Amino acid sequence: MQNIFNIKTEADFQKKCLETFSYQYENLEVYRKFVDYLNINPDEITEVEKIPFLPIEMFKNHLVLDKNSSAENYFQSSGTTQMTRSKHYIADFGLYEQSIYESFAQFIGKPEEYIFLGLLPNYSENPHSSLIYMVDFLMKKSGKPENGYFLYNHGELFELIEKLSGENKKVILFGVSFALLDYLDFCNSQSIHHLNTQKLTVIETGGMKGRKKEMTKDELLKIFQIGFDTDGIYSEYSMTELLSQAYSLGENIYESPKWMRILIRNTEDPFSYVEEGRTGAINIIDLANIHSCSFIATQDLGKVENGKFQVLGRIDHSDIRGCSLLVS
Repeated sequence: MQNIFNIKTEADFQKKCLETFSYQYENLEVYRKFVDYLNINPDEITEVEKIPFLPIEMFKNHLVLDKNSSAENYFQSSGTTQMTRSKHYIADFGLYEQSIYESFAQFIGKPEEYIFLGLLPNYSENPHSSLIYMVDFLMKKSGKPENGYFLYNHGELFELIEKLSGENKKVILFGVSFALLDYLDFCNSQSIHHLNTQKLTVIETGGMKGRKKEMTKDELLKIFQIGFDTDGIYSEYSMTELLSQAYSLGENIYESPKWMRILIRNTEDPFSYVEEGRTGAINIIDLANIHSCSFIATQDLGKVENGKFQVLGRIDHSDIRGCSLLVS
């Protein structure tokens, strides 16, 4: 089958989606049962919009892994002990790493050019987090001695950002939203403020529910712009159940790499799609998920316009997602 990272045209993408659907129907038991339950004849799936999307909740209670792979390594969503947590079994870490690298290079730049700082637990504290694996991989590709995690060391992080800004170094700070807010609260409590940090890029990865006062994404990004004294406030959109990432370079508008696509389904009829610009529930095609499921119906709300998308919240009855509980 064609390498997903070589997709160049819409025809390439459509062909690869249909190939992947056929492969996963044949080799992924839970997906085959789901398609059969819907009384869908796989031979009649001739366009992407007709492909059934597996509810994301299936990752909580079922093995979503093709029969040619072994269930040894996995990512697990964060959460409380009372929650049923999703498990995404990983057959090929090399595929995930290439997806990370290609997406980051397309939207941000080559990782080798940046210093990476994390307001996150380090990898040894949470080895089953896909987010921390991603940041750890980017740090390894970067190879900079200043790379590191600073979740509990706010004063040290402030001093390092100021030092690197003075040296005109290009710095990426990754963090879940509430951890970034906690850090700015610390700065305010110490009456210290970032200055001249235009080489700093902050990438927030979501995660607020249950930890901070709810606010709109626009309000959040404005707080970060002021607190970090930079216009470089970006966002990353992914989840445990995916091996690809979309990025927003501002205004809460995301772009996805060529092997990932967002479709917006009707919340009243999950087998139909809304018109462009209308709000609905997010379906994700992630062709990097070749060994699990590439067609996932999420519980996020959003809309698509001109090939880009916005994330507008959660469907009301959805569980709290794990990112906000990552460091609890």
